[in-house]
Amino acid sequence: MTFHSVRSLAFVCSLLFASTLFAGPVTGRVVDPSGRAVAGATVLVSGAGFPLRSVLTDEGGAFTVVIADTGKFDVRVAVPGFRSEVLQIDSSSAQDLGTIRLAISALSESVVVSASQVDIPLSQAASTVTVITAADLRARQVHSLADALRTVPGLTVASTGGYGAVTGVFPRGGESNFTLVFVDDVPVNAFGGEYDFAHLTTENVERIEIVRGPQSALFGSNAIGSVVRVVTRRGGAPSISGSVEGGGYGTTRLAGASSGSIGAFEWGASGERFTSDGFNGQTFNGFTVQNDDYSRSSGALIAGWRVRDTAIRAQFGHSVDERGAPGPFGANPIGAFEAIDTISRGDNEQTLASITATVPLASRVRSTFQGAYHRLQSNFASPFGESESNSRRWSGRAQIDFPVIRGLDVSAGAELQSEEAGSTFITGAAFQPVPVERVMAGYFVEGRWTAAPRVQITGGLRLDDIRRRSLEQSPDPFTPRPAMEEDSVLSLNPKLALAWTTRGGSTDFTKLRGSVATGIRPPGAFDLAFTDNPSLKPERSFSSEVAIEQAFAGGRASAEAVAFFNDYDDLIVAVGSFRESSRYTTDNISNARARGIELSLGGAHRVASLRDLDLDARLSYAWLESEVLAVDNDDTAPPPFTVGEPLLRRPQHQFSAELTGTTGPLTMFVSGGARSRVLDVEPSFGTFGGLHYADGFNAWNAGAAWRVRRIGEIFGRVENLFDRTYEEALGFPALGRRATIGIRVAPGR
Repeated sequence: MTFHSVRSLAFVCSLLFASTLFAGPVTGRVVDPSGRAVAGATVLVSGAGFPLRSVLTDEGGAFTVVIADTGKFDVRVAVPGFRSEVLQIDSSSAQDLGTIRLAISALSESVVVSASQVDIPLSQAASTVTVITAADLRARQVHSLADALRTVPGLTVASTGGYGAVTGVFPRGGESNFTLVFVDDVPVNAFGGEYDFAHLTTENVERIEIVRGPQSALFGSNAIGSVVRVVTRRGGAPSISGSVEGGGYGTTRLAGASSGSIGAFEWGASGERFTSDGFNGQTFNGFTVQNDDYSRSSGALIAGWRVRDTAIRAQFGHSVDERGAPGPFGANPIGAFEAIDTISRGDNEQTLASITATVPLASRVRSTFQGAYHRLQSNFASPFGESESNSRRWSGRAQIDFPVIRGLDVSAGAELQSEEAGSTFITGAAFQPVPVERVMAGYFVEGRWTAAPRVQITGGLRLDDIRRRSLEQSPDPFTPRPAMEEDSVLSLNPKLALAWTTRGGSTDFTKLRGSVATGIRPPGAFDLAFTDNPSLKPERSFSSEVAIEQAFAGGRASAEAVAFFNDYDDLIVAVGSFRESSRYTTDNISNARARGIELSLGGAHRVASLRDLDLDARLSYAWLESEVLAVDNDDTAPPPFTVGEPLLRRPQHQFSAELTGTTGPLTMFVSGGARSRVLDVEPSFGTFGGLHYADGFNAWNAGAAWRVRRIGEIFGRVENLFDRTYEEALGFPALGRRATIGIRVAPGR
């Protein structure tokens, strides 16, 4: 090794592993457009190869943040409904930024943890990201994850009935198991990607992040169509709140939450009890409905300790729910439904836990270690007997973040998941229940280039090694399975995203985005248990998108247009007569595609003539063209489909609108949307009963809340305001008009 090589290596090491030098504190004060102090505003500081740092303003709107003495940083303020100019500071000395005045804006800044391997400001995201804040949820009085997602362009939410009914989300034409869901650090999908969106409460939720398009380069398995992350509230000024509400269909809800920090310690906690009678006692098509009730109870706790860039955080959550299954008592296209099922009932018990540690290794090197656990236990009783199923996952993740050169930051790491699933119907040689087990190891790297002020480029790559453990034979006469030795498959998934702000500042600007990415969904437990194919592969997607985002009118209005192109390959289907395509009973031979456009428009305005009424309006429209393609080596599609038919429950047209108004202590809202008809299966016999269309519909909600100073608020809403009769899933009516009133107590707010 030459002298110059040694000197160069020493220089690089000094950059990466020198001890951190901190400049004097950076201080400032955040005020609203009228000059009043804004408490609880999030101040974001990023740049110079350091992880994003955030602090909250105090009751007087003041903040203090200590940053490293390494160069220039950007300072942003995140407050829902407002926006500030991006301030650039030099960290060489202590600075007072003075007063930072917010402006009413249709685009708000936010932290995003799902579009990259590290936290980034929303304005720097190169992917298509929607953030639903706690303020949005409270203004629209939304209490479930499913309802929160109904206004997100590109997502189709389909529920098989009222409260607690099985609810799927179809991302950009993908299947309902194509969305990876996180609760903070824990992936909560079942084995194979299944997730029921009906049961997750929004109590104590800080924000919901939705990243559309495949994200397997970041998160590996099940992130084939989109990622939804629920981020719970923790830290800040100590607070406690509780609410109680009741309304139509015998619905009651009791909830409470607390969050805050004392010194280096921070916490967040929540609990909820929800019950509803559903349609019980009402008559449909000559049937008096019974067994439609629903209940859920949930609790969560998150606690952490932080000193500057060193932090450790633990979380635990547990929930139980139970619901009757009366059957599809709505549309009955072939007359197959003949009676209400008064016996069938299902219950779920879900537990999640995680611990995350963030430790700086050197001046600009950060390490993160995570361990997580998720368990789902389900039981179902029917006229045919009782059955149960379970899904369990352990995961561990290690990541290191460091700069390579100025303007290029890199994250690299590895993740290990061990998961298993079982069911009464998944049996072995002696017809005893046997688990389906696999281990997945993922190795990933991501680079983020931000050297040019208006350009962000993100490139990522992940290699997944998916190993299914051996599975003993099943002599079931209807679906025999041979003994299967351990099998493994490697899957490489890249992603490249580019964003270019062509002109303007932080309030009026034009931003162009584009990305290409792939995604995978490994086979589910039933895919693996009911096949004679020893080497089923993951289902795959390839996606590309282009977008333009425009902010104008001083940031008070914004518009976005996104065009996406998705191809779905290696979909698992029953082979049937496609013997030229495969010699197995099931195989990766099916294909589909989806093309679409997502449009959104937002605006914020203050009407001084109406007692300073602040209005916030959002409109969105999605056009989707989906189609079933021929299977491999054939010119026909899997029965009962024909080539060119649309995919199930994917509307071609979908629209949503929200209008929120605030004046003094009063907040009012109107929200709703519409969709066109969709192709669906016969509700009683599924595909064996043929394909039928479910009609399109529109439904609207309205409500108001009156804030009582230092106590809380009184609120009320009417859902399905015009009492529309409609079905999101064919045969399963949605609830009619229902009014709800309640009170929320939050001392000091």
